[in-house]
Amino acid sequence: MDLDLRGKVAFVTGGSMGLGEAIAIQLAREGVDVAIVARRLVELNKAAEAIRKVVGAHGGRILPIVADTTDMVAVEAAVEQTVSTLGRLDILVNGAAHPGGLVRSEIEEASADGLLEDIDIKVVGYFRCCKAVAPHMRRQKYGRIINIGGLTGRGSKHISGMRNVAIAHLTKTLSDQLGPDGITVNVIHPGVVETPHIHELYDKEAKKQGISAEEVEQNYIRVTPIRRVLQPEEIGWIVAFLASPRAGAITGESLGIDGGITRGIFL
Repeated sequence: MDLDLRGKVAFVTGGSMGLGEAIAIQLAREGVDVAIVARRLVELNKAAEAIRKVVGAHGGRILPIVADTTDMVAVEAAVEQTVSTLGRLDILVNGAAHPGGLVRSEIEEASADGLLEDIDIKVVGYFRCCKAVAPHMRRQKYGRIINIGGLTGRGSKHISGMRNVAIAHLTKTLSDQLGPDGITVNVIHPGVVETPHIHELYDKEAKKQGISAEEVEQNYIRVTPIRRVLQPEEIGWIVAFLASPRAGAITGESLGIDGGITRGIFL
């Protein structure tokens, strides 16, 4: 299927590594010009070079932009830089966050400061980016916003999971507000995905449970119906579809991309 994405422009936060980089690769392969946004220039430049090598000469342009999504002025400047350099802005992928969240302990040891930082970066950070891109998308009567949530928003495992519940609410509310102007807003909840960050989480869980990191991984695999860890490009494929004109009928949805690990029934 031709996703009809060539010539579109995307703004991907958290784009210097992990899922953000994988999403940028898939979009660029479809001919999208991609601004990858993160806080550190060195990592951004490395990611931009790596993406260009993977995508090749026929893919979209890659524009690295340094910005902190906890700063509204910096977000607005990054959006304006994207529009002035690449000509327009059609797609926002919100992915900047602490992987797994900062508050994963029992309530007695939980940090209020850590929780506030989680919410400021992921919830309010996503809000800032949506606020900055909305006027551009409204003017052109077209836009796609894809928020990266997390499965902890569909369960009660970690306190930091509340940020993913808030993102689902933000997604649904904005889908109502922006839909009349041709803008769709969706959130995806990735499962266990093969990234450097997941191995950090394996190590933390291994120490907590008194087992090896390999055993932690195998325990996840055993309870996942497809019996494997997801690959980053699988998330990229879904995002590319949701970012395309072909997905115009899908908005306000929370989609689990998790290999079936979520056992809840969502009507």
